[in-house]
Amino acid sequence: MDKKSKEEALNIAGRVYDVSDYKRDDTLSSGLATTHEQVSDAYNASGITSADRNKKDSETEKEVTE
Repeated sequence: MDKKSKEEALNIAGRVYDVSDYKRDDTLSSGLATTHEQVSDAYNASGITSADRNKKDSETEKEVTE
């Protein structure tokens, strides 16, 4: 791998989502925007907070041990 390709790969690997990715036309920006949207949708769709999960888990453990 030549020096230019290696530097380009490092720049791509270091990219993170930015709001402006929705407006850009390149493949990387499009992929980051799509992934961000999917993760956001999945997170918001769960509707269960970690406190609710912990409470539910401890109730299930009590039922199993009784």
